[in-house]
Amino acid sequence: MKRQFDLLRKTMPLIHNITNYVTVNDVANILLACGGSPIMSDEVEDVEDITSICNGLNINIGTLHKSSIEGMLRAGKKANDLHHPILLDPVGAGASKFRTETALRLMQELNLAVIRGNISEIKTLALGSGTTKGVDADVSDAVTEENLEQAIEFVKAFSKKTGTIIAVTGRIDLVTDGNRCYVIRNGRPEMGKITGTGCQLSGMMTAFITANPDEMLEAAAAAVCAMGLAGEIGWSRMQTGDGNATYRNRIIDAIYNMTGDILEKGANYEIR
Repeated sequence: MKRQFDLLRKTMPLIHNITNYVTVNDVANILLACGGSPIMSDEVEDVEDITSICNGLNINIGTLHKSSIEGMLRAGKKANDLHHPILLDPVGAGASKFRTETALRLMQELNLAVIRGNISEIKTLALGSGTTKGVDADVSDAVTEENLEQAIEFVKAFSKKTGTIIAVTGRIDLVTDGNRCYVIRNGRPEMGKITGTGCQLSGMMTAFITANPDEMLEAAAAAVCAMGLAGEIGWSRMQTGDGNATYRNRIIDAIYNMTGDILEKGANYEIR
């Protein structure tokens, strides 16, 4: 964990984000906090040039429209040509046919390094259809200690099928390349009261994997641990009268002040 975070701080990768406009500012700020640099663009005539000057691409389908889909495909194909890593965050896949079909199309047409989502979204992509509770995981799909072994088998199988690192985030996080699976237990339940913690994680994870091309699984897991640990640190600093807006800022501040040593000490994970 320390090595991956320290390398991110050292290399300061420039990340192209085609992300949703609900959380775009938070994604930019957490990228700056972790040591990366953000560029945001989804204009069809702009994305190929922007991707060309960046080091990695984060695609988030949270606020889809037809032109942004074309931008995602153009940017993704340019990133593939340049051998830049691409992360797909299939926000709300399963909530609508439009979102589900778009996510599946991106999977089919682009060579993705990582797919990061909640368990409902990942199940939808694995099965080709499904349902979610808006953009949140359906409670029936939650990864728990009771179904952990089955969940690990499921995400490993999906990773092998796609040739892509799969990161499932929730109360228990799973990150796998099909062979090894990081089971991560960092974080706070209150993080679910903030819009965009998942979007922030996707942006930061793209920076982690871009900075660590030879250790992408470890880097993706380090990003998940860092976000969860920031949630723990941020919550510990909440004061009377603070609410979710303050908590959002405290999480970003915790990432800003985090070091590789802090992450190494605070990361709570096992490998299955």
